Amino acid sequence: MSTMNTGLETGKSLQVFDPSTPGRDLTAYIASVNSIAVLSPEQELELAKQYYYDDNVDAARQLVMAHLRFVVHLAKTYSGYGLPQADLIQEGNVGLMKAVKRFNPEVGVRLVSFAVHWIKAEMHEYILRNWRIVKIATTKAQRKLFFNLRSSKKRLGWLNNEEAQDLANDLGVDAKVVRQMEGRMSAYDMAFDAEPEGDEDAAYKAPAYYLEDQGSNLAEQLEEAEWEEVTNNSLHLAMSELDDRSKDILKSRWLSDDKATLHELADKYGVSAERIRQLEKNAMNKIKASMEA
Repeated sequence: MSTMNTGLETGKSLQVFDPSTPGRDLTAYIASVNSIAVLSPEQELELAKQYYYDDNVDAARQLVMAHLRFVVHLAKTYSGYGLPQADLIQEGNVGLMKAVKRFNPEVGVRLVSFAVHWIKAEMHEYILRNWRIVKIATTKAQRKLFFNLRSSKKRLGWLNNEEAQDLANDLGVDAKVVRQMEGRMSAYDMAFDAEPEGDEDAAYKAPAYYLEDQGSNLAEQLEEAEWEEVTNNSLHLAMSELDDRSKDILKSRWLSDDKATLHELADKYGVSAERIRQLEKNAMNKIKASMEA
């Protein structure tokens, strides 16, 4: 696994995933970051204090590593802009490291709530630098048409129907395709922000207003996802410690779409329904105790 040294203005180095790694094998990278254990609130607070007060760079490294999965999650929300997800993740990782560097554990918020703004800021900057509304040519045939059409338009300006048909015949394409490419070539990049003196009624159409969903709280979504994953992992571990009969009873009673009754399980194991109820209660108590430990 590749690493990189990233200074955090402390004179020390922070080892994290190389942001270029997703470009080499995005699937493997995502699997790697998702396999990193999620920090409990207590662990996160302790690591944050170690870095904030003692410049413990290893603590900062652990904070960054544990939150790389959230960068991947955020990058997916911007997949509609035609930009490489690996590059978005790379930019988000930079924002995450900046957030860890500036995080004050005494404020009383989770790191993900603070970092989401830094991560998004870096991704937004990247999108602003690279996003185009119109992709001129993406296939070999389109590129060939583009350059031939560009050469013809230098001589003829806008093509009339006869000229468009002649060019289509020369290139072996439909005249409609020629017209579509001509329109693409004549398009221009849309301004990202609304014009300061522009029509207020049309300002909402500017990309800046739909780059992100202002009506959702992504920080809360990420915290909920983190809590759900921790809970599911704890439940799976607790279930693994039960005997086979107790596991079957709980799965049949609570985790199955077609839930079994106490009497059905009593017939299955040759005991009374009351005994099944007792076994169920004991198993639930064991799981509760294991998850609270």
